[in-house]
Amino acid sequence: MDEPVSRPQHQGRRTGCDDRDTYGQRQPDTMSLHSQDTLESTPVPPVRVAILSDVHGNLPAFQAVLADIDKEGVDAIWCLGDLVGYGAQPDECVALAKEACDLCLIGNHDLVVVDRLDISEFSMNAAIAATWTKENIAKESVDFLTALEPVDEAHPAGLYHASPRDPVWEYVLSSTIATGCLDAMTPRVGAVGHSHVALYFTRRAGGDVSGDQAPGGTELDLSDGEWIVNPGGVGQPRDGDPRAAWLLLDLSSWRATWRRVEYPIDDAARAIQQAGLPAALSDRLYYGQ
Repeated sequence: MDEPVSRPQHQGRRTGCDDRDTYGQRQPDTMSLHSQDTLESTPVPPVRVAILSDVHGNLPAFQAVLADIDKEGVDAIWCLGDLVGYGAQPDECVALAKEACDLCLIGNHDLVVVDRLDISEFSMNAAIAATWTKENIAKESVDFLTALEPVDEAHPAGLYHASPRDPVWEYVLSSTIATGCLDAMTPRVGAVGHSHVALYFTRRAGGDVSGDQAPGGTELDLSDGEWIVNPGGVGQPRDGDPRAAWLLLDLSSWRATWRRVEYPIDDAARAIQQAGLPAALSDRLYYGQ
């Protein structure tokens, strides 16, 4: 395993979206005793959110996911971290996240690049890619990443790069680990990244934890019980599907839909090869591993 921390970005409804209440209903214009400045400063909580994770310097995949999100129409985009590492376009991905995402967490690869995590913890290829990223990334990108945290529980769903009990390192890939994480998690629903595997775990009425992978098109009702969901990886999926992954979550109905998006893998692989990074990092993109 290659794979502990640190300010969420601005939160609110996406530009150009209709004004709707918590349940997604369009609201009529009304008179108010408040000044316009006061009204404009009051944040409106998002209803439909796109959750994505593990971009890993893969610009073509990130662009494809954001285009799919744009077609779907959401109120906010939340990124669970690891914008850099493995891929060869870290600055472009950080700039795009800064522009497009309403909230970003920091992941373990990001932490290494900003010198807040020991690179000795990484596998050989991950360390090579992290070293290359540190040598090539712009100061502006480093400044953006440095300001981020790996956890944010200020929303209806808890957000963690890795897990609720260890938001930097722990992989939530088994029911046993998920049980401990649900016990540690304050929100009823939490979203994690880090493993690059689209999946879910749930526990209902104090029962046992169950879970499974969530292929593209999976739709689940999260309104009952406790849940941990993973949107899968944008830039380096590891669940056997090479398509970029993201999750649509409706915070009013608690309906979750896992999405997959085709992207030009050749372009991402070519960038990795031209940067002189290990061939394994480009080859694995074709297999979703």
